[in-house]
Amino acid sequence: MGYYAYQNGLIYNDLNQEGGWDSHLTSCRRFILRALEYYKPEKVTVLGSGWLLELPLAEMLEKTDRIFLVDIIHPPEVVKQTGSLKNVIIIEQDITGGLIEKVWNTTRNRTFFNKLKSLESVNIPDYVIDFDPGLIISLNILTQLESQLINYVKKRSDIREEEFSLFRRRIQEKHIDFLRKHRSVLITDYEEVVTKKNGQIATIPTLFVELPNGLFSEEWTWDFDLKGIDYYNSRSVIKVISVAL
Repeated sequence: MGYYAYQNGLIYNDLNQEGGWDSHLTSCRRFILRALEYYKPEKVTVLGSGWLLELPLAEMLEKTDRIFLVDIIHPPEVVKQTGSLKNVIIIEQDITGGLIEKVWNTTRNRTFFNKLKSLESVNIPDYVIDFDPGLIISLNILTQLESQLINYVKKRSDIREEEFSLFRRRIQEKHIDFLRKHRSVLITDYEEVVTKKNGQIATIPTLFVELPNGLFSEEWTWDFDLKGIDYYNSRSVIKVISVAL
């Protein structure tokens, strides 16, 4: 369904930007360490750990006893890097609670002549953790939970964009509901701003839910595509918010 390609694309994007992501990564790490200093958790569970780019892992190990890294897949380099760290546990898990398999089963046999007409029958499951997660960090994953799914479904459906927007909202709401049940840190983008070569600006919302009020929060701009790779020399920046719940 494209998850391996998506994950590889992230590290290549970071390398191609030649340091353009550094400010965003530093802001993520700083907020995470601020939250650890505030909560002083014995355990930390990171949802969407990926390549560990935004995660100050070494500093976190000095402040907590155990760290769980959870993602749908983990890069082999990350598995190797953390293999000798006895306090770091790698978990491969669908953070949507099984929605990926539901969408796969609903769409995998669809063809051009048998396209899916609606997603209304696809229930959004609850995500459940079967261990004590301690402090949960949702790391730039909220708006990505549905993006790969929707990209896959669009190739096999005639579904209107309005229904996809509702589907996005339902998935994001489920994730927020899960975070509310725990001590949590949420770091997420909420809109993308694209400046074209002619100076025209387009703002694309990526967040479809209202975020809860937190104990403290920060916002910053992520220079996502300074090199103009994704938008043919147009400049793309992403607005990010972090909240300690």
